[in-house]
Amino acid sequence: MKPLRPPADPVTRGLVRAAMSAGRDRSMTRRGLLGASLMGGAAAALSACAPPAPPASGAVAVKLPTDVSATDKTLKWANWTAYLDYDEDTKKYPTLEAFIKKTGIQVTYSEDVDDNDSYFNKIAPQLRAKQDIDRDIFVFTDWMANRVIRDGLAQPLELIRMPHAANLLDSLKDVSFDPGRQHSLTWQSGFAGIGYDKSKVGRELKSLDDLWQDDLKGKIVVLSEFRDTLGLVMLQQGVDISGGFGKAQFEAAVAEIDKRISDGYIRRVKGNSYLEDLKSGNAIAGIVWSGDLFVLRAETENDNWEFVIPESGGTLWSDNMMIPITSTHRKSAMALMDYYYQPEVAAEVAAYVNYVCPVTGAQAEMEKIDPELAKSPFIFPSESYIKDNNIKGFRALSAQEDADYSGIWAKVVGN
Repeated sequence: MKPLRPPADPVTRGLVRAAMSAGRDRSMTRRGLLGASLMGGAAAALSACAPPAPPASGAVAVKLPTDVSATDKTLKWANWTAYLDYDEDTKKYPTLEAFIKKTGIQVTYSEDVDDNDSYFNKIAPQLRAKQDIDRDIFVFTDWMANRVIRDGLAQPLELIRMPHAANLLDSLKDVSFDPGRQHSLTWQSGFAGIGYDKSKVGRELKSLDDLWQDDLKGKIVVLSEFRDTLGLVMLQQGVDISGGFGKAQFEAAVAEIDKRISDGYIRRVKGNSYLEDLKSGNAIAGIVWSGDLFVLRAETENDNWEFVIPESGGTLWSDNMMIPITSTHRKSAMALMDYYYQPEVAAEVAAYVNYVCPVTGAQAEMEKIDPELAKSPFIFPSESYIKDNNIKGFRALSAQEDADYSGIWAKVVGN
């Protein structure tokens, strides 16, 4: 199915941001809690195919550091690349600047996270030793968020101080790794599929087999997140990645990627930095994350970048905001997390990043600005879109499976 093309060119994005900023200059109406009856198709879609999380094992008791939010108005946020609305002219993040102006909290935003494993392995020793990592919010995918919470490395949230957090889609409120969202809030959700530059490829790419052709040899990048790269391969091999597959099916997918690396088709297996290969032209196709391709269009001013769900299906996942156990700015962090759950703010972010928005009411806000963008299945997917395109969440792995599969994958990618 050919995806709807959101207006991702810089001019349109500028108009979207300007319209939203104009609305922000007026006093904002405090929004009440929206009932389930007001939820759109995105809620049903995510409910039907939310990325399954590992079984909850219970977070360990933690001792919180002294919070200095009242006297130290600073905050440091670690996120993934191309994951927040950005103004190329001012070199700033409009929604974040509005938060700073409104609260007086000076926020340092950094694109620290390139890959779940690499970033977690970098900071985990310090967190376990209760040493400050100089960050107050970090963002991890469901399966890694489970590990962070299970190991007592995230601070509990005070939802009573976060009135807008109730705008989280119902389907995401009671995930098994964090029932009732006591330690996390979804930042964005998204799909993994095929991305390519139509002007350089010169043909449609509809399946993974279309990638493994001689004209693309050495020009393909794939994600180091195995749940996405191998998830797509397993779907093509007829495996239900949300079901009861085993090690044999996993290894068959690994063998496919290993062969494509050995044969010279895959140039790199990378985290979020795969975008640099696409920007430079060293790669012109690959297994990618949905929103990145629309941001790539804007940043390169090249509308030929196309994202498609493969004919055999795509993957669905969520990333989550959490407060590290060592943060001394807990209340300020909760204020920022809550701020991004205002529908009008969430819509502004969604207009830029083009990922699945987790906030109830954001679609209605988007309709006021750009009705076409409000219809994008990459931001507000319907239940039928999820079903018709065979989009699945990678099933929960046991701790032993996680260790075994990660080890197998590491040998292939050279880690």
